[in-house]
Amino acid sequence: QVQLVESGGGLVQAGGSLRLSCAASGRTFSYYAMGWFRQAPGKEREFVASINWSGSTYYADSVKGRFTISRDNAKNTVYLQMNSLKPEDTAVYYCTTGGVATKEGLNRYDYWGQGTQVTVSS
Repeated sequence: QVQLVESGGGLVQAGGSLRLSCAASGRTFSYYAMGWFRQAPGKEREFVASINWSGSTYYADSVKGRFTISRDNAKNTVYLQMNSLKPEDTAVYYCTTGGVATKEGLNRYDYWGQGTQVTVSS
């Protein structure tokens, strides 16, 4: 089993940066793809970024060039570095793990974190 705990959310000004972390427990962490999704009130869950165990990455068009997903398998942690933040980035950000990362997220979602709130003020 895998447990995911996000952290690093908070209130930032537009144009600022924030780094989210997702700590995972489990001995097979390195074999799982990881992803970040976000959901704003009244909106559908939206894919943000994903990464395979090999390190290959995928990003939503809305965050390309601004966000970077990475992982440290030794620490069982995945990160989302968010730069040039915009008010429309405001959402609850969720970490997930599953089978294989794709351009749309993961092909299978096995576990989800509790989410961390990101609020970007203008």
